[in-house]
Amino acid sequence: MLKTFIYVSTFQSKATTVKDALRRWEEKNEISASEATEVQLCFQWPPIEKMDNSLAVLVKCEKLSLSTNMIEKIAGINSLKNLKILSLGRNYIKNFSGLEGVGDTLEELWISYNLIEKLKGIGVLKKLKVLYMSNNLVKDWMEFNKLQDMPSLEDLLFVGNPLYDSLDEATWKAEACKRLPNLMKLDGEPVIREVQE
Repeated sequence: MLKTFIYVSTFQSKATTVKDALRRWEEKNEISASEATEVQLCFQWPPIEKMDNSLAVLVKCEKLSLSTNMIEKIAGINSLKNLKILSLGRNYIKNFSGLEGVGDTLEELWISYNLIEKLKGIGVLKKLKVLYMSNNLVKDWMEFNKLQDMPSLEDLLFVGNPLYDSLDEATWKAEACKRLPNLMKLDGEPVIREVQE
């Protein structure tokens, strides 16, 4: 009896749209989303499943948080020309496509606890300094090397990926820092390099 009830109630609950989430946010914060520099649409219930062009109203937004929803694809942010920080942790995102429009402005991408296995498309983020992508599905160095396409990357969080888990800590740090010579912080700790005489 209980199983039937749970199935029916989940089946009937419709996903929250970005438009509805923005409307709720405006009511709560008493400000128009188009004027806001920071917008948080985390923990929506029912969860947001799709990012869409409703996000285009966020013309002044510098920090957008859509963490802890059920989003599968990055979309609808091409016109957010002021976006510096994008938080998409704890979703169902599988790849980096959809970030092309913010490639020249985005400085921080928080995308931990998703389903990312391949890093194709990450290179469009030319100004990205911070990438938090722990607990994803990256398995090999070939994918990791695509991070070399981001010359500004200084701070990387990568724990919990199969590649990280397959190595001991010292080997992981040495290899990651060798491949990304501009890193200043790796997995929350400062990178200490030997000075060449």
